[in-house]
Amino acid sequence: MKKSKIGVGWAAVLLTLALLVGATLAIQAQPGSPSHWRAHRPLIVRGMLIGPPRRGAPFVKFKINSSKPSKGKGGGGSSTVVYYGPQSIWSAYYYPFTPTAPPNSEDDGSGQTIAIVDAYSDPSITKDLSAFDSQFGLPAPPSFTIEQPEGEPSNNSGWALEQSLDVEWAHAMAPGANIVLVEAVSPSLSYLLNAVQYAATYPGAEVVSMSWGGSEFPDESSYDSSFSSSSVTFVAASGDSHSVYWPAASPDVIGVGGTTLEMKRTTISETAWSDSGGGISAYESEPGYQLNFVSSGDGTRLGETGNMRGVPDVSYDANPNTGLLVFYNRTWYVVGGTSCGAPQWSAIVALVNQANQKISPLGGGAGSDLYSAATSNYNAYFRDITNSGFGYDFYTGLGSPDVNELISDL
Repeated sequence: MKKSKIGVGWAAVLLTLALLVGATLAIQAQPGSPSHWRAHRPLIVRGMLIGPPRRGAPFVKFKINSSKPSKGKGGGGSSTVVYYGPQSIWSAYYYPFTPTAPPNSEDDGSGQTIAIVDAYSDPSITKDLSAFDSQFGLPAPPSFTIEQPEGEPSNNSGWALEQSLDVEWAHAMAPGANIVLVEAVSPSLSYLLNAVQYAATYPGAEVVSMSWGGSEFPDESSYDSSFSSSSVTFVAASGDSHSVYWPAASPDVIGVGGTTLEMKRTTISETAWSDSGGGISAYESEPGYQLNFVSSGDGTRLGETGNMRGVPDVSYDANPNTGLLVFYNRTWYVVGGTSCGAPQWSAIVALVNQANQKISPLGGGAGSDLYSAATSNYNAYFRDITNSGFGYDFYTGLGSPDVNELISDL
C-alpha cells in the first residue's frame, strides 16, 4: 500500500501536431470461453501539447495534421481539436462548483472514497496527479492510495495513461473524495474481477470505476454477481466501436456512453458520438428499471430491446476532437473515448452520496434511481442528446447529467 502527496506547478501555452491513436476495437472473445477474454481500454489519444496548457482558458482549439485516416476517431488530414480542463467540464455539466465558486467541503465529495480498477502499473501516477492538480489549482485528495492485491504488476504505458486519466478526472470532479487505485496484474477476466472485488470491499468505498471492457460472451451473466451489491455502485465505460461491451452490459453496472461536447461563449451543446459503445445485449436480460422506464415526455416505455439489456445508461463527453487534458509521464495529452466518462460519473456518485447519504446501486433493490429520476422529471436531470423527446438511445442512454439537480434529487 502506498500513499501519495501532491506538489508543485506548471505554466502557460503552446500546442502541436502528434496523432497517437490508442484505439480500442475489442478482440472477439472465444465463444463460451471467458479464459480468452481480455479487457481493452476505450481511450483514444488525439494529440500532445508542447509544454503545459493555457492556464485559465475555458477551452482551446488547435490544428492536428495526420496522414493516417482513422474513421470515426477524427483522424486523417488537418482537423481542429478542442481540449477541455476541469473547470470547463464543471460548467458544461452544472457541477455545484465553478471557477469563481470553487469546491468546498460541503459539495466536493468529502468523506467519500472512489475506487478505480485498472490493469498493470503506472510508476509515475503520483507525480502525474500532483502536476495535474497544480496546473488547474486543485487541492490534493485527502488520501490517494495504490493497492496491488495480486502483487506488483508490470508496467504498461497504454494502461498507465488510462490510470492517469481515471485518477486525475475522478479527483477533478470530486476533489474532496479519497481515491484508491486498485491495479490488477493483467487485463484478463479473473484478475480484473479479483481487483473489482477488492475495490468493492475496500473500507469506505461506495463506488467503483471501470474504464475498460470487451466483447460480450455467452456466459457473461454468470459473472455479474461481481457487481451485485446493496452498498457499492459500479460504473463502466461502454466502449468505442458502437458495439456492446461487457461489463457495461451487466444490469448491475452503470454503462457510460459518449458524446461530442461543444462549448461556445454562451452556449453548450452535445451530440451523440458516432463511436460510442452501445446497443442491445446478446446475453443480458432487460432489467426491471429499463423495462419500467417511462419517458416523461409522452409516456412511451423503453421496450425496444426485445426484453434484453439496453446499453449504455448515461453519457459524457468522449469524442477525442473535444477531448480532455491528461498529464502522464511529463507530457500533456488530449484524450477521448468513453474511458473519460466512467471516472467522472463515479465522482458524481460520490457527490450524491455526500449530499444524500446514498445513491442506490443500479442492481441493488431500488437501483433504478437514475431511471426513476428520468421518469419523474427528465428535463431537470438529463440533457437529451438525440433530441428525440424520448429520453433514451443506444449511443447516449438517458443522456448527460445536470449534476446539481441529480445531487438535489437522488
